[in-house]
Amino acid sequence: MSTGTIKKIVEGKPFGFITPDDQQPGDKDVFFHQESLVGISLDELREGDKVSFDIEASDKGPKASNVKKS
Repeated sequence: MSTGTIKKIVEGKPFGFITPDDQQPGDKDVFFHQESLVGISLDELREGDKVSFDIEASDKGPKASNVKKS
């Protein structure tokens, strides 16, 4: 399981992006969808919140699953 910080929640959309704690220069932020949240809703998350998550590969880059607020 990885950890990171909510970088952006796209206003009016059901998704956002997480900056992993172990992100290296040139790495992409990780996309997450509200359906990947566990035990919280998108309305309860704020930019800067710490989260834990699993990473899955997708055709558009890394995608978070099992996102939990830390």
